[in-house]
Amino acid sequence: MTDETAGGPPAEATETPTEQPRGRGPRGPRRGPGGGRGPGGGDRGRRGPREAQAGTEERAEGELVDKLVAINRVAKVVKGGKNFGFAALVVVGDKKGRVGFGHGKAREVPEAIRKATDEAKKTMIRVPLREGRTLHHDGAGRWGAGKVMLRAAPAGTGLIAGGPMRAVLEVLGVSDVVAKSKGSSNPYNMVRATFDALKEQSSPRQVASRRGLKVSDIVGRRKDGASLGEVPAEG
Repeated sequence: MTDETAGGPPAEATETPTEQPRGRGPRGPRRGPGGGRGPGGGDRGRRGPREAQAGTEERAEGELVDKLVAINRVAKVVKGGKNFGFAALVVVGDKKGRVGFGHGKAREVPEAIRKATDEAKKTMIRVPLREGRTLHHDGAGRWGAGKVMLRAAPAGTGLIAGGPMRAVLEVLGVSDVVAKSKGSSNPYNMVRATFDALKEQSSPRQVASRRGLKVSDIVGRRKDGASLGEVPAEG
């Protein structure tokens, strides 16, 4: 029998509290396109390119041609955190015997490339070319742990070089040369070592003026197979 039948007061219904499911609370706003919270995003999660391949970008401005050799993402540690930027290495030449290189840093990639291009134009050097296609003689250069070797080649050989060396020789205007690099593969060291080798190039006219000879004597000995470094024997 129930309590109502017995004449007693009706029993009050007790409600058992329902347990809330355990887990995370409401989720916040979704990540923005930049990788951070909110619609604007932020710098977290965004990674720039470590290094560009040699000669990936080529532009022509008037008579000069510039090539982007490498671009790195750099960071400056400050009191409030890190300031990220980019460092670019660019070579510039007219493909007629003049070439230069420069590097620049900025918060954005285009500005870094512009700074590097301006510096390269200010530091251009002239390299004598043989028949406008190759070097007059072999040469070697070194910068830091990077070593390069350049060898003159006959017509039809082509440009046998890779990495930053190829970019330098292309804007210089060389079409027949054999290049080899040893040691460091750092693009900055390789470019500087290549310029060190190019600065040692001398034309027959320059060699003749130093030795007090005629240009025909220098060119004649070279055609006979003699080296420019040989001195004619005295009878």
